[in-house]
Amino acid sequence: MPKMFFLNLPVEDIARARRFHETMGATADARFCDERTAAMVYSDAVVVMLLDRSRFADFTTKEIVDAKRQVQGLFCFSAESRAEVDKMVGRVAESGGRADPCPLQDHGFMYGRSYEDPDGHIFELVWMDQAALAGMQAATA
Repeated sequence: MPKMFFLNLPVEDIARARRFHETMGATADARFCDERTAAMVYSDAVVVMLLDRSRFADFTTKEIVDAKRQVQGLFCFSAESRAEVDKMVGRVAESGGRADPCPLQDHGFMYGRSYEDPDGHIFELVWMDQAALAGMQAATA
């Protein structure tokens, strides 16, 4: 079984954040959703846990950053194609986010764009040409 990855994020409004992540392709796991939390399943191995700021504070004694003003991390999802990257970023504005807060990356074998959710967390979407990548690895071996 692959290791799972859980990304826990503080949010201002659980319902708004949940709608945003559903628009971006996640499915809510009702077993872990209530008025203060929402488990958003992106794949069998990746879950984004949305926690209202007071619930998030239960897990840390550190100050919680305001992701609209400070960077806490850049989170990256893979995509199946360049077209999927563009399609997903195209959904952002309709769901309350902001497209392309970071520069577009186009290296031929790799293409990436970013988006910001309504709480300011930045996500990247990246497609890589696996055949070109394999060729690059063989050339350096």
